[in-house]
Amino acid sequence: MNKRLLIALLGVFCLSFGLAEAQTQEKITGLFAGVSFERFAELIEKETSYRFVFDPKLMEEVSVNIQAKEGKLDDLLIAIFQGSSWKFSIAADNRVFITSGRKMPIEFVRGYFEPKNQVSKLATDQQEDLGAFARNMRYEIGKDKEDPAQKTAVLSGKVSNIENGEPMLGTVIYENIGFQKSITDENGYYQITLPKGRHTLIIQNPGGYQEQRQIELFGNGVLNMEVQESFLSLDEVVVSSGALSNINKLEMGVQSISMAEVKRLPAILGEVDVLRGILTMPGVNTVGEASVGFNVRGGAADQNLILYNQSTVFNPAHVFGFFSAFNPDMVAGVELYKGSVPVNYGGRLSSVLQVSPKFGRSDKIGGSGGIGIMTGRLSLEGPIGEKTTFILGGRSTYSDWALNLLDDEAALNGSRASFYDFNANVRHIFNEKNHLEVTSYISKDEFAFDPDTTYSYQNLNVAATWRHFYNEQLEARFTAGYDAYQFGIIGQDNPLNAFDFNFDVKQVHLRTDWEYRKDLNHIYKFGLHAIQYQLNPGTNNPFGTESIVIPQDLENEQARELAIYFGDEWTINERLSVSYGGRYMLYQFYGPNTVKEYVPGAPIIESNLTGERNFGKGETIQTYHGPEFRLSGRYNLTNQSSIKAGFTTTRQNIHLLSNTSVIAPTDSWKLSDSYIKPQTGGQFSLGYYQNIGVTKFEFSSEVYYRYMSNILDYRSGASIILNEDIEQDVFNSLGRAYGIEFLLKKNTGILKGSLAYTYSRSLLRTSDEPSIEKINQGAFYSSNFDQPHHVVLVANYELSKRINASLNGNYSTGRPVTLPISKFEYGGSERVYFSDRNAYRIPDYFRVDLSVNLEGNHKVKKLAHSSWSVGVYNVLGRSNPYSVYYTPVEGKLRGYQLSIFAKPIPFITYNFRF
Repeated sequence: MNKRLLIALLGVFCLSFGLAEAQTQEKITGLFAGVSFERFAELIEKETSYRFVFDPKLMEEVSVNIQAKEGKLDDLLIAIFQGSSWKFSIAADNRVFITSGRKMPIEFVRGYFEPKNQVSKLATDQQEDLGAFARNMRYEIGKDKEDPAQKTAVLSGKVSNIENGEPMLGTVIYENIGFQKSITDENGYYQITLPKGRHTLIIQNPGGYQEQRQIELFGNGVLNMEVQESFLSLDEVVVSSGALSNINKLEMGVQSISMAEVKRLPAILGEVDVLRGILTMPGVNTVGEASVGFNVRGGAADQNLILYNQSTVFNPAHVFGFFSAFNPDMVAGVELYKGSVPVNYGGRLSSVLQVSPKFGRSDKIGGSGGIGIMTGRLSLEGPIGEKTTFILGGRSTYSDWALNLLDDEAALNGSRASFYDFNANVRHIFNEKNHLEVTSYISKDEFAFDPDTTYSYQNLNVAATWRHFYNEQLEARFTAGYDAYQFGIIGQDNPLNAFDFNFDVKQVHLRTDWEYRKDLNHIYKFGLHAIQYQLNPGTNNPFGTESIVIPQDLENEQARELAIYFGDEWTINERLSVSYGGRYMLYQFYGPNTVKEYVPGAPIIESNLTGERNFGKGETIQTYHGPEFRLSGRYNLTNQSSIKAGFTTTRQNIHLLSNTSVIAPTDSWKLSDSYIKPQTGGQFSLGYYQNIGVTKFEFSSEVYYRYMSNILDYRSGASIILNEDIEQDVFNSLGRAYGIEFLLKKNTGILKGSLAYTYSRSLLRTSDEPSIEKINQGAFYSSNFDQPHHVVLVANYELSKRINASLNGNYSTGRPVTLPISKFEYGGSERVYFSDRNAYRIPDYFRVDLSVNLEGNHKVKKLAHSSWSVGVYNVLGRSNPYSVYYTPVEGKLRGYQLSIFAKPIPFITYNFRF
């Protein structure tokens, strides 16, 4: 071909291409005087086909002052950004990307922006390929021109964790003008009704991290979203009830802890403690300085059901109660239900603490850990092939050196303490409809106050859950698991009396849970739970060849528990929602066992013993059954306030036998039998919830009244361990508790925090059943957990993006105590006369903790991200009493006060993540 002809053809082609491109560029005319860039983008989008992608927060200070007449967009943007670091790129489909520092590559894969279905014009599984731009792209939902008479539409979908695909429970989705809102459930699903048109959706997870999505809503549709759980550099505990979720949730008295900002609360001895975060919430307290056991609304510690996934943890403490049983690196989140307990939970009287396990990330191998002055931890997670993920985590202590630093005269000098725990979780995704999850936990503690007596206890939990998604409406979960708790004491003070004591409780549990979303207004939950109990009340054997201890072995106890439940979350309209349902529980205590018989209608004491009856293997000894009811409602006064009311009844078939107010390693469990009946109770509650400045401040107030029956209390001097006739040493008591709780939280800004105040009473009275004696002559008396006033202040000040300081202040009324008030002569010896039970109180409790968290730089591409936590526990050095006791000294009775931490305790911990 002639070269001149070729050059001419190329020239004509280039000219025609340029003319065609010029013809496709839209002209812009208008006066933009002092408007924000976001407003400028909205005006351009309204008149043209251009669609902007940028972060409004980063461009808040960009102001537009320009007049255009038939101008091109790129010329206008060049003029607007002149002299700044902002860059822009215009894609072939007229999407305009605004970045800082460099242009964004715009060579996307062909078909990237093509509709995947008729619901969303952008494939939802491709959102995160755009990184930060996904939050600012415009998503078109529903069919254009769909039913013009309908002014609103329903947007629904699922919110997942971008790292591992986990559903994001408790995430708040709200629209930034009218503030209509929705909260994701345990499966990450949400639904929100909005006016048709353009909206900016704010997605805020429980850790406080926010993202956004720009949508154009034409009609009903689905938008699934993958969001970050937190910033990479943060691996700490933040206590949060969830901004806006307190307004919209149907349940009352729900408190959440996210693992997005762990360690911002000053921790005892530098160890992160998930359960101690719960203690910053109103209505939750503890009667012991060094106890992880907690009391909810005046209830005993054993009245809290503590679940790791679906496994029951019987003892949630390590090393005298100094540390919780849960490794923070293995926990995804925590929810405490202390008001309206969901219908799918049961078996305890006061509350349910659901600890959600963490599953491994699916993109790469990673890990985290920490090294403190007394403990260390390490976890590893990642994928196994394309469909399986794992996470392994362990902790241990090296605390003996601290005990050995005590003075030679100190009672604990020469003591030793050690613990370890280990978690292993695996998830396998067969396909979109079938998931298998396996969680496991094992722990062991061993400690000795002196060289002659050794205490030990251990937990073991394993559970497997198969999740099957039949369709978008119906989901089922099938769980099988095994839980065990065992403790032992070896005493070697005297070789002739050396002994080896053991106790254990085991349970096998099966459960199936179903959730059916009938339509936009009803979510049905139903299922069946079964538990098989096996309890060894205690064995005592000689230890060593010289011991003359007589072996003792109490009869094992067996029981089965079956519960069926049904519930419905009914959205009546945009303001009013109701949750109702019920459980029916059947409990059977069966043989082999020997049951002692007493004179009918007479007090259960040894003198009324008439004989005993033997029951064979599998023979039913006693049956208890009854319903539990759940009813709660929420009415939105405005988009920023609501009122809620609820009524809940509960039953509990297993009891903790304890001589102390807190959970101790020597406490044993007891199944309901012919004489010890299941605990039953009910709770009425009413609450008001208000957000100020959308999510800046959060205020809530709840008032409640609880009634309880068949609560165990003990005769003075009752023996708990190896008691074959425990029914003779316990009373059935009636209980009542009431109170009011206030919570004020600040969720945004460089200063965040919360102030919680609780006024509550917890009272007991010996029931009117036949009894030879009644505590305090049958009048109501303060329970061991009656602490009327409780105030907790939590504050976190962000000095910079890498440094923050935290303060924790805690005040509570001293717990009740029984004291000797006089002495007298009787039978030739001096005796002590005690007051009515719990008629006095130990001094009030007050403590202040401080800490500073120092993070490394926030570079994404680093071998590891690290942080330091430095602080002081009990910075004022206040000698808070744990208990008051009396002992004779030189013939005189003297009183003493026991304090656990009477001095400031400094700590330092190094944390890392890779």
